[in-house]
Amino acid sequence: MPNMMNTMLWAIAGGTAGWISYSFMDLNEERGLKTVIAIGMFGGFLGGKLVAPLFGAGSAVNSGDFSPFTLFIAFASAAAVLIVSSKVHKRFGF
Repeated sequence: MPNMMNTMLWAIAGGTAGWISYSFMDLNEERGLKTVIAIGMFGGFLGGKLVAPLFGAGSAVNSGDFSPFTLFIAFASAAAVLIVSSKVHKRFGF
């Protein structure tokens, strides 16, 4: 059950990054709020599940424990995915 909670927190962090990028930074305005939040949630999940272990943010012993560093990595990964998707959308139109 703790892994499910961590996954939800990563998705919430990514969705928050998407909402911030749409509302305050005026990124991805053409795509719409729901799409930007979904992209952010994907980036948060990707960061929490794949990128955070690369930085040592979760050991095999405590894999189900909450880690603020992993949450930060999820948020930062979501922001990076949103920036890349914005650049791709501006360049190629999709």
